[in-house]
Amino acid sequence: MTTVVSGGEAAVAAVALCALVAVWEAAERRRVTGRARAVLARGIAVRPGAVGGVVGGRAGAAVVFARGWAALRGRHAWLCLPAAGVVAVFGESPLPLVAGAVAVPLVARRLREAGRRREREARGERVVALCGAVVGELRAGWQPGQALSFAARETGALGAEEAAVLAAARFGGDVPAALRRAAAQDGADGLAGMAACWQVAVDGGAGLAAGLDRLEAALREHREQRERLRAELAGAWATVVVLAVLPLAGVALGAALGADPLRVLLHTPAGLGCLVVGGALEAAGLWWAARIVRGGERT
Repeated sequence: MTTVVSGGEAAVAAVALCALVAVWEAAERRRVTGRARAVLARGIAVRPGAVGGVVGGRAGAAVVFARGWAALRGRHAWLCLPAAGVVAVFGESPLPLVAGAVAVPLVARRLREAGRRREREARGERVVALCGAVVGELRAGWQPGQALSFAARETGALGAEEAAVLAAARFGGDVPAALRRAAAQDGADGLAGMAACWQVAVDGGAGLAAGLDRLEAALREHREQRERLRAELAGAWATVVVLAVLPLAGVALGAALGADPLRVLLHTPAGLGCLVVGGALEAAGLWWAARIVRGGERT
């Protein structure tokens, strides 16, 4: 049976898709251009008399490209709208656009959580590197304050509290207290152990290098244990991904067989009911499976 696409819903969906894609591209272009101008204004010198000539052109281009890519990565959630628009055009219904608009904040939230998790793990890596660097400088004969100042600048593990910690180390302040405040940052829990080692070394005269060496070993062991756990849970996460893709594969298979599943799902009462119930069950199943896997990771 042949369906004639004309006016109405298909036209509205096509126009909405074009408008959304145009707005998204314009916003991203403006954002990337602003980032590039900010980078160029901060640190890349322009040769006099050269139009667009940049000293160290390759380095400048690499910085601009990296900033632009980071800006695009931060807006991946908006790709739900063009994808939903394509489904709306093929299905001749505005319902996929509504679903895409609802999905944008949900996907953005998940992406933000993933970004925070990566940042937390990266800060934990920097804390481990800080412990190792301080131990190396102490064994090379440096004073604790000097060793901490040098290692902190090299690793960047102290984050927003770096100035306060380094000031305490340089001018005889309360370094353990400053390290405990820095440990409140997400992923910087290891700094609390460094604060304890520093406190013991100050009060009891114990060797700071030996304590930090043991702390570094413990933090590395914890990181390796986390990596082993993730490797063991990789199969469970693969199951979650298969559960998420399976309904879409079923719709694609039905379309390949000529069943026209989009017309049934989007234009018939029974299909709409199945779509709502199936979507709710799919969301509940994915949430429950992900909750089980994350519970295993936390344990």
